[in-house]
Amino acid sequence: MRFGLVGTGHWARVTHGPGLRAAEGVELVGVWGRSADKASQLATELGTTGYDDYAELLEVVDAVAFAVPPKIQATMALEAAAVGKHLLLDKPVADSLDDARALADEATAEGIASVVFFTGRFAPELRSFFAEVEETGGWRGGWCRMLASLDAPGNPYAESAWRREQRGALWDVGPHALSNLTAMLGPIASLQAVGGAGDLVHLVLTHESGSTSTASLSLTAPPDGTSFETGLWGESGTTLLPRATTPATDSLTRAAEELVAAAESGDSHPVDVVFGTHIVELLASAEAQLH
Repeated sequence: MRFGLVGTGHWARVTHGPGLRAAEGVELVGVWGRSADKASQLATELGTTGYDDYAELLEVVDAVAFAVPPKIQATMALEAAAVGKHLLLDKPVADSLDDARALADEATAEGIASVVFFTGRFAPELRSFFAEVEETGGWRGGWCRMLASLDAPGNPYAESAWRREQRGALWDVGPHALSNLTAMLGPIASLQAVGGAGDLVHLVLTHESGSTSTASLSLTAPPDGTSFETGLWGESGTTLLPRATTPATDSLTRAAEELVAAAESGDSHPVDVVFGTHIVELLASAEAQLH
């Protein structure tokens, strides 16, 4: 399947580009970026072609992978879906509920395949954990703590404008938290949100199963105060989600290969744009409660 890559930033350079090149059944045929020079430079690094016209890229691909801010992704992915291109999306799929729903509706109407790159859902060690949790059952609740620092030395996203916006953590690490908690405790029916200092957000989630969980999220923690932990408790005790050891590049490769498989089979992927839109619904609900 011929893929185009949209984006030229750090995530596109170190994860999407190499991941697409390594995927079986995938041919990376072009890169588009808002800067034609950067697109050309990244394309050279990846051994492919740089495009300064998005419409021209769409003409030569079967699928598009996106590594751009959510607002840009939503617009460009909608354009790609409208002409029948399969979608490898980053999270969140959009930064507004209307845009997410429009994208999901278009993908459904066109009958195209989609996968959203919730990184943890494609790491083998986390998938094994999720499967074990499901088999064990009897879980009453869980928690997720993602306290990150954009100001930590060497953070490649320190200058990311959309992550620096108010409540940036909700829309950046929030999708990961909601995705992982869904994998462990089932679909989330509703949530309550309380804000703290900076972009700190606390969420209380009610799952369709009746279990509850919590998530604490920040991108503005002090560099020495960062903390990450996700866990479950229930009838069989307490257990922690293992740290992912699979490189994100390898997880991206798996996501691309599974998009190809979904396109060929016609079956929906578990974390497709419909699931991604549900995550945006939850994020939008939380944001409304915070204002």
